[in-house]
Amino acid sequence: MIRLMRYLILAIVWFMGLSMAMVIVYRFVPVPVTATMLMDENGVTKDWEPLSRIDRNMVSAVIAGEDGKFCSHAGFDREAIEKAVERNTRGGRIRGGSTISQQTAKNVFLWQGGGYFRKGLEAWFTLLIENVWGKRRIMEVYLNVAETGIGTYGAEAGSQRYFRHSAARLTRLEAARIAAALPQPKKRSVVSPSGFTRRYGNTIAARIGSVRRDGLDSCVYD
Repeated sequence: MIRLMRYLILAIVWFMGLSMAMVIVYRFVPVPVTATMLMDENGVTKDWEPLSRIDRNMVSAVIAGEDGKFCSHAGFDREAIEKAVERNTRGGRIRGGSTISQQTAKNVFLWQGGGYFRKGLEAWFTLLIENVWGKRRIMEVYLNVAETGIGTYGAEAGSQRYFRHSAARLTRLEAARIAAALPQPKKRSVVSPSGFTRRYGNTIAARIGSVRRDGLDSCVYD
């Protein structure tokens, strides 16, 4: 039993050291590939771009659509998590309460899917990137690794695929439509969307002005 405990403690220390090392490296180096990309049977199209070459409309759109408290929370939105738990206990489609920070931690270091073990690892990596990377780097990485379509990753690849131009000059509506598809990028259409995706995209586009006015993206640009 003592030997088993020693191995367990050694494994935990090893994991913590390795995870911290990875987070430190990715603070400065573009993320080359993720588990989601490696497991994507549709192949991978991506093009890493620094945040300075991604239009602010894209940043404002994902904050409006995914995480309105991005600049004010420390990685977790307790209210959103509580609401998600309450909805899920009523049955129906499972909903999450993940922040952009949590999604970034999952996308970069882990795998898709649920489970308490993976959620626990996600929380650990979220704490690390919040403290080591900071908000601007988290946003930069998120907009480069998030799946924006079938076999398409990042804002730049998504912009080129759907609008045939760089993410550096996305309009509000274009950015909003990409953001509206992020929760289900393989199912939601960015070009000529209909139904819920179209309405949601229009709502996000309208919220972009509020994001700017209320300084909800200030942590990324100040």
